[in-house]
Amino acid sequence: MIEKRAEKILEALRKNFTLPKWISSRHDPFETLIITIISQNTSDRNTAKAFENLSKKFPISPKKLANAETKEIEECLRVAGLYRNKARVIKEISKIVLEKFGDSLTPILSMPFENARETLMQLPGVGPKTADVLLLFSANQPTVPVDTHVNRVSKRLGLAPVNGDYEAVRNSLQLLYKPKDYLEIHILLILLGRKYCKARNPLCKPCPVNTLCPSRRS
Repeated sequence: MIEKRAEKILEALRKNFTLPKWISSRHDPFETLIITIISQNTSDRNTAKAFENLSKKFPISPKKLANAETKEIEECLRVAGLYRNKARVIKEISKIVLEKFGDSLTPILSMPFENARETLMQLPGVGPKTADVLLLFSANQPTVPVDTHVNRVSKRLGLAPVNGDYEAVRNSLQLLYKPKDYLEIHILLILLGRKYCKARNPLCKPCPVNTLCPSRRS
């Protein structure tokens, strides 16, 4: 049964990977949103550098970023991809949060899950993944964000339909795992994808879940 195999995959991943320390610490929701926007199509290293540049220049708050010059935000984000577009989006989001939600994301994150998700996705530059990251990490809401690693790895492991879109993959994972494990499986699938289940040349032989993977190469 797929449920038993899914549980064995989670057990194997727990044994072979250590969750990052930052998982256990609470992050400011607005900072999480800004980091997630910066991270789109950008490496972790460049995301961290761009956010560091931005936080040195400005306090990371809707009010401060809404009133910042777009060019100054661009300079901070230059190390990240699509920095001009991201600077514009960050400024637009900051203005909306400032004017409509009282300079805080708390009113949105306090809504029932579906309402909060829909409201977040109405913000410029916020798609389902960004909304789900924010809801999972900052509001402890039961959802599994699907980034490129989670999408690829879950399909190769047979945990999600091969041709499934974002929602199909998310729903498949949420049916297979308990809400208390959503954050853990999200992170563990990313770690597996980065180290072994790579896009072009997956390292099937040393992979810790190769015996549970229907897509493994001999």
